[in-house]
Amino acid sequence: MIKTPDHNTLFYGDNLTILREHIADESVDLIYLDPPFNSNASYNVLFKAPGGEQSQSQIEAFDDTWEWGEVAERAFDEVMISGNTDAAEMLRAMRGFLKENAMMAYLAMMAVRLIELHRVLKPTGSLYLHCDPTASHYLKILLDAVFGPVHFSSEIIWRRTSSHNSAKRWGPVHDTILAYSKSEHFIWNDVFQTYDDSYLDRFYRFEDEKGRFRIGDLTGAGTRTGDSGKPWRDIDPTDAGRHWAVPTAIIARLGLNGTFDQLSVQSKLDRLNELGLIYWPPKGRVPQFKRYLEADRGVRIQDMVTDIAPISSQAQERLGYPTQKPLALLERIIAASSNPGDVVLDPFCGCGTTVHAAQKMERRWIGIDVTHLAIGLVKRRLIDAFPTAQFDIVGVPKDLGAAEALAEADKHQFQLWALSVVEAQPYKGGRKGADGGVDGYIYFKPDGKTTEKAVVSIKGGKNVGVTMIRDLIATIERDKAKVGIMLSLAEPTREMKKEAAAAGLYKTGMHGDFPRIQILTIADLFDGDRPRLPWVDASVFRKAKRENIRGENKTDQGDLEL
Repeated sequence: MIKTPDHNTLFYGDNLTILREHIADESVDLIYLDPPFNSNASYNVLFKAPGGEQSQSQIEAFDDTWEWGEVAERAFDEVMISGNTDAAEMLRAMRGFLKENAMMAYLAMMAVRLIELHRVLKPTGSLYLHCDPTASHYLKILLDAVFGPVHFSSEIIWRRTSSHNSAKRWGPVHDTILAYSKSEHFIWNDVFQTYDDSYLDRFYRFEDEKGRFRIGDLTGAGTRTGDSGKPWRDIDPTDAGRHWAVPTAIIARLGLNGTFDQLSVQSKLDRLNELGLIYWPPKGRVPQFKRYLEADRGVRIQDMVTDIAPISSQAQERLGYPTQKPLALLERIIAASSNPGDVVLDPFCGCGTTVHAAQKMERRWIGIDVTHLAIGLVKRRLIDAFPTAQFDIVGVPKDLGAAEALAEADKHQFQLWALSVVEAQPYKGGRKGADGGVDGYIYFKPDGKTTEKAVVSIKGGKNVGVTMIRDLIATIERDKAKVGIMLSLAEPTREMKKEAAAAGLYKTGMHGDFPRIQILTIADLFDGDRPRLPWVDASVFRKAKRENIRGENKTDQGDLEL
């Protein structure tokens, strides 16, 4: 029987497999996903090198989805036999229209996952799918088929950039977030956003000794024969076809409850007047209610999000991932559609903004990603922001034996995992093939200005020798790197250590000297050892700001696996 994790958990692996094997039916309260798509390379980049070159490590993990092939055909067939006839018929119709191409492969991959996400969502749950306009219309059709058109909630437009110069078309400045519920009984909390300056200038035009305020009606349409229809201070609302309507919701927020509710309408108006909450216009006789700015909660969230700016290159929140979404955007979604203690799931967690926001807002969370690089970066982000937080990581090696097993089973994934441990950027996005002796790079700034690099070479075999060190020395000289780092599964030989020492030191001046060639074993990494380098470059990886949250777990973090 599938049991959803009780603890906050990061999963490495294909989210389809993780969902089927680890997430139980109707166990998740809120799902947010931002699935990658190859329509715009910059939309999918996890991070960039200091020189601007893009890492395609995230795209690499989804290579099979960009062209129609065996994987896409299998995903399509699984939808056909899923039992969801609406989704099957819709996907079949899309294939008839689009034929077998990159978009259709992507939609087949998404359809089978949306069916699983619908399964794990509670009846009171909601799903938010973040996408760009290239695929949003197709995804909306799929969501209609999986969730039902009646459960469509909102199409949210987020202005992700202020302007974009494009020839012969409107500047593309927005993303789309499609919101659906599992049923009509879904969690919804009123969330308010602050007013912008133009709104305040337009409506909060009045001010007195208590502060800035706007005016609102004290009467409602239609006449009444009861207390609300009687005159007050020689003003008879019936003459104007109206009745007195005291704004009870605002009154409650002001704390005027209890005996106030038992007063007649006229006595309530007297009390409001005594408190200075009634505005008497200089012309005319009909009084109005004062709504002070400080007592107003703002405007309820709208489906056009323009008050949450994208993360600028200089923002403190920026960690170095071009597709990083603002925490404020995820916090707004989580606040609206979940409650403290609820389970939030992100099946494409990328750089971890969703799980960061969930941790901060005292929700339980599950994050899934198919790249070791992403899992490593999310782990670092969480430890930086929440030093005492506890979470599990599933699917990555936790000891030397597991690392050896991974190296034997999949050399390529072993390399990507090892690179993630030392927070190195994979060479050529971690793609398979000839690498010229380079598996990855670590960037650093010894003087705080000039970006330098260290070459990382991974050796996952059982046999190592001094020739590998000589090759590494030649590689760093060819690449004009300052340091060469070998990560070896096997113990280095005495000759290897001697050759590495003979390569000399990299001298930085103010930061001291560092071995030009460094050898670390995988066992060393499990012991906590890391490459010795001066000041890792903040433009690639920045340290997440520590969050101070109410009710933060104060227990020891324990052993977090690599």
